Amino acid sequence: MSRTAIIAGAGRLPAVLAAALEAPLICTLEGFVPEGVAVDQVFRVERLVPFLRRLADRGVEQVCFAGAVQRPRLDPALFDPATAQMVPRLLAAMQGGDDATLRAVIGIFEEAEFTVVGAGQVAPDLLPGPGLLAGKPSEADRRDALRAAAIVAALGAVDVGQGAVVAQGLCLAVEALPGTDAMLDWVAATARRPDPAGAKGVFYKAPKPGQDRRIDLPALGLDTLARVAVAGLAGIAFEAGGVIMLDRAAMVAEAERRGLFLWAQEP
Repeated sequence: MSRTAIIAGAGRLPAVLAAALEAPLICTLEGFVPEGVAVDQVFRVERLVPFLRRLADRGVEQVCFAGAVQRPRLDPALFDPATAQMVPRLLAAMQGGDDATLRAVIGIFEEAEFTVVGAGQVAPDLLPGPGLLAGKPSEADRRDALRAAAIVAALGAVDVGQGAVVAQGLCLAVEALPGTDAMLDWVAATARRPDPAGAKGVFYKAPKPGQDRRIDLPALGLDTLARVAVAGLAGIAFEAGGVIMLDRAAMVAEAERRGLFLWAQEP
């Protein structure tokens, strides 16, 4: 029987996707444990080829990547001969940035004759379509959101981040390697608006231009919403159909309670 394997990282997304599939195989890279779901198999990059063979032996035909991971430290002593032959290819991809690395990983799985599917294909309801989900952005908020979208698109083209904060037309922060939480915490602690009585600012999130959307889609959750509130922003705008929302009903209710907007913006 055909089976799906979830290549799971940290966070809740693997468990959400597992609930949408019939008896998926949950596999995780050593050191990255998903929340709320039992792991069937742990693997290391240095033993990638034997891992792919085990997937095939267990009837897996398609894989879905879900959850947060960071580049692991590689131990040269652990490589098997077949995986060792991939090292130059992987190292070259890593030097090209996150997108190049992810494309190389997808390519390796596809060459092993697995179909790679995205989270949006498994659970399309996780990706909200265009429209306001909560609150109502002002005209100034809408201008800030459009400005932030242009900044994210420009930075994404050189593989830098998937988010930005803009207030009163000025960029207060962009997302880089430390991630969304670090950016929003920095805004809360440091950023000052030109006009203290003016627009509070908007956090915008979107995939990078040209990104393969089967892997590493940006995600929003209740923790993000709480940090946006602490940072004193007016709300969150994000690309419709391009951002995973794990707790939609809870986020909408919490945004309404806090007086924040949630806007799924047309690409």
